[in-house]
Amino acid sequence: MLRRKKIALIGAGNIGGELAALCARRELGDVVLFDIPEKLGLAQGKALDLEQNGAILGYDARITGTSSWSDCAGADVVIVTAGVPRKPGMSRDDLLTINLKIIRGVAENLKAACPDAFVIVISNPLDAMVYELKKVTGFPRARVVGMAGVLDSARLQLFLAREAGVAVKDVRTMVLGGHGDTMVPVPSYCTIDGVPARQLISAERLGAIVERTRNGGGEIVKLMGTSAYYAPASAAVQMAEAYLKDQKRLVPAAAYLEGEYGYQGLYMGVPVIIGGGGVERVVALELAPDEKVMLEKSAAAVRELIDAASKLRTT
Repeated sequence: MLRRKKIALIGAGNIGGELAALCARRELGDVVLFDIPEKLGLAQGKALDLEQNGAILGYDARITGTSSWSDCAGADVVIVTAGVPRKPGMSRDDLLTINLKIIRGVAENLKAACPDAFVIVISNPLDAMVYELKKVTGFPRARVVGMAGVLDSARLQLFLAREAGVAVKDVRTMVLGGHGDTMVPVPSYCTIDGVPARQLISAERLGAIVERTRNGGGEIVKLMGTSAYYAPASAAVQMAEAYLKDQKRLVPAAAYLEGEYGYQGLYMGVPVIIGGGGVERVVALELAPDEKVMLEKSAAAVRELIDAASKLRTT
């Protein structure tokens, strides 16, 4: 007998609430909005508000606000947003000490309650958080992925479309590497309905757009005093839907590398195929020499972050 899918959202803050709304509207399954006991009322209030919203908009999804991991048990997809969001002047690396402890607790509970789930991590600093969650849970790499590349590529997509004066939906972009200042937007794989972006946008403007993309998260933090949540939530739901519906979507995401691109044992943004098997394949791109150099720099930054996390683990 078929059963409805179950999606557990760990963290009922800005991103968690938007995730719940998107999952419900798309009727991807029933939603569990989880947070710590001190924020139980927030989770329950958002869940009730969203269920009432469904009566108006006509979507059918049961939404539960909870602080009990037993309500998350058996979830098909788990999206992790738990942790302290960035504040003005705070880098993703500054979040490491605070959020590392949080992600470990989440991972231990997730391992017990949702042993078969496909897990998408949004918490920052992303590359270290998704690495830690995989390490603690012991889940295979196919079932633990970080949401970064979809968001970063969307930012690049928007900026290129505005510069070229074209429809956003006609632009295709690719951003690799760590989710931070060393990310690697790849102009050689950016096209506008098949036309290389470099043919429509000057090298000077393209360089400025690449730099703005690298600082895209920080730009929003400076403007509104906290991290983005609409676009990150949409990006994660796109990945979740690809898994739940076996869509075989090719998207950039933080995947655990086992020799691909010359890197071993770290999470980094690369193109992957997401389908019913989770991360079904890492796609190898042919990069230009300068792009390889930038990817090496980004990988070094990710390694440094993971090493810092390892030291914190032993103190």
